[in-house]
Parts: sequence; C-alpha cells; structure tokens
Amino acid sequence: MNILLERTMKHGKVDLNLFLVFDEIYRVRNITRVAQHLHITQPAASNALKRLRETFDDQLFVYSSGVMMPTPVADNMISDVREALALLNHSISAGTRFDPAHTERRFSLAMNELSLLLITELHAKIKSLAPKSSLNVYYHDRYQSIEELISDNIDLLIDTAQSNTPSLCQQPLLALPYVVAMRKGHPLAQKELTLEDYIAAEHIHVSNRKKGPGHEDLALQELGEKRNVAMRVQNYVVASEITKQSELLWTAPRIFADNPKLGLQWVSTPFALEPLKFHLFWNKNANENAANQWLRSLVIDHITEKFSSETESITLLVD
Repeated sequence: MNILLERTMKHGKVDLNLFLVFDEIYRVRNITRVAQHLHITQPAASNALKRLRETFDDQLFVYSSGVMMPTPVADNMISDVREALALLNHSISAGTRFDPAHTERRFSLAMNELSLLLITELHAKIKSLAPKSSLNVYYHDRYQSIEELISDNIDLLIDTAQSNTPSLCQQPLLALPYVVAMRKGHPLAQKELTLEDYIAAEHIHVSNRKKGPGHEDLALQELGEKRNVAMRVQNYVVASEITKQSELLWTAPRIFADNPKLGLQWVSTPFALEPLKFHLFWNKNANENAANQWLRSLVIDHITEKFSSETESITLLVD
C-alpha cells in the first residue's frame, strides 16, 4: 500500500479530501484556479492548504513570481499523494458497475494531430453507446500529458513516443509512413525528389515543442546532413495552409498529405525514414477499471475498423 495512504488511514489525522486540494495546487499553482476546478470556494481551498501546512509542519507552497511554487517537502510528497488518490479512485470504481447506456461520465482523452482522423467518428460512436456521457479532448505537450494521465486527470493518452514510466500501461496502435508534401505545381513535384533537392529546400516543421529535432532531422543526422527549417508551427492544419501557399516542403504522414481537402501534392522521401508510430497509454491503476476498459476497447476497435483497408498510408500495430 502507498506509504502516505497507509499512515493517513492508520492515524486518522488527515482528511483525504485535502490531498485533492494538494494535488490540484501542485498542478495549477494558483489557489483561485484550484477552487474553480474543484468546485469549492476560494476560502475553502485556502483553509485546506492551511490544514495541510499544519499537518505536515511545512509551508508546502510559497508564492514566487505570482505562482505557488512547491517546497522540497511538497516535491517529495507529490508522488505518494497521487498514488494514494489513484488507489482510492481504483478501489471506488472497482466496486461500481459500469453501464455505458446510463453513465454520465465525462471521458477525457489527450492526443495530438491524430484527432483530425479520429475524433469526429469516435465521438459519434461514444455518444451512440453512452448517450449521457460527454467527451473532453486535450492537446498537451508530451510531458504534461503523461503527468495528467498519472494524476488521473485524463483517461487515455495517444502519443507518438513509447514511455518507460512504470505507472503507465501502453498498447501500440498504428504507424504512419512519411512523404514530402508541397503546394500543387511546386517545381520539385514534377520530378523524383533527390536528397540534394531536399537539403537545398526550405522546410516547415510541426511540433508542440519550441525547439528540438523531428524524426526526419534525426534520420538526416545519421547521414551527416541537415535541412533548413524556415518555419516551425504547432499543428498540421496550420502547416498544410502555409505549405499550400508557399515554397516550403512539409515532411508529413502520407495520410494527411493525401487528404484532397488540403490541396497538396506529395512525393516519396529521398532517404529512409521510420514511420510515425502511435501508442495508447493509460494509468496502470485504471487497468481493471470497467469504464476505462470500455473506452480503451472502443478506441482500439474504432481504429482497427477505420484503418484496416488503409494499407498504403497506415500500418495497424494492434495485437
């Protein structure tokens, strides 16, 4: 059992609801937002923090540059607090029968550009089976999404990188091969693209990070080459619009470049490039949770059904 939870239950000194406030303060660093998120008054949130400080004989959070920064004691506590909350949530949900037809649960998914391919039909399928439910879809950076998943703030994460985080389970979903997209009528679309052409051109790169190489940059590094990234944006829709109206090249998954609505042409990449692989992640503590199991199965079944015939632009990795 989690050490913090064990001590709390044994001595009965701490209201376990205070841990919800602790976790939320650690996450958002603002007492007003904590109160809003937990649907309590700001004085109630402040009082909870006061009780936590008295219990643990530490400030736990101090104001710095307008935000509440955790003390070393709070940093040391957060893992145990979140594990305790997850264990409690698991214990409660394990004893509760899940009925999709009557659930009013708000499901939460975190995913990146794959939502462009999935979310409309997936939402329709969820609503057909669970008409009283609702769905939140988030677009976070990878590290924030993993933290949100561990904290049970989201149910599932679909992301491109594998994770060695021990508190997470994962399932490979699909792989998307890359092509080089460009505007219609682009001079390089009229011939076979060479590596020299690719290196000499200017490129647009999609990433929710402010800096750092992409898959294609790492592949080029192995060849001793480097491309000229003239623009960096955060999503595929913006990238497609800019590519359509410029001379920039966009190395993108073929299934997006193939979309006739984007009005792009594409050619094969002039160097070996591993497909973009997506995995499904969930909190290990939710592995036996009936609602989470239902949602996982729905996502996997939907992906399998939707893309089983897309043999050229998608490879299914589902077991």
